[in-house]
Amino acid sequence: MTTIDLGRPVQGDVVELILDDHRRFETLLRDLRNSSSDRDAVRRAFATLHVAHAEAEEKFVYPKLRRKHAVGEHEAEHGKEEHAEGHEALLAVLELKGTDTQAFDDAVEELAKVVNHHLTEEELTILNPARDEVGPQVRAELGELFVTERNKQIDDDCGTLTNVRKIVAAARKEGLLDDDEEDE
Repeated sequence: MTTIDLGRPVQGDVVELILDDHRRFETLLRDLRNSSSDRDAVRRAFATLHVAHAEAEEKFVYPKLRRKHAVGEHEAEHGKEEHAEGHEALLAVLELKGTDTQAFDDAVEELAKVVNHHLTEEELTILNPARDEVGPQVRAELGELFVTERNKQIDDDCGTLTNVRKIVAAARKEGLLDDDEEDE
């Protein structure tokens, strides 16, 4: 079985730590598109990182940035919605039996579209304000909280099909996933 390193940072500037994960997502998406890679291992690694990253952001990063007035309620809520959409697209990839089918390729394409949109938007509307409005000390403290939660989630194997199903169901119930995409 292929082992994929998701990194185990223990500290750092929260903005840089989040960006490091964003680059990991891009690499994993490239590997998911590559038919010669161990796509099953890659999708499991992607699922683990996606859940761990989103949980850590929603638990610590978004609330702290809101309290510091670096981001507004809309940006934080929108980030949560986009995480939910990412989890939903991820679930479609995880639920497929084979990884060498057109259905798998289509599901990966949708996942890439949703995740890449979120990475771009988060970097513009959340990470830039965090850089500009929050001092290095707070970003370092937040970085430690972020990676501690992220690593704990990874250790707890947060990316299982069962857990992703549970997260998507909870997001639906919370109204984070609605059928009409353009509610802006």
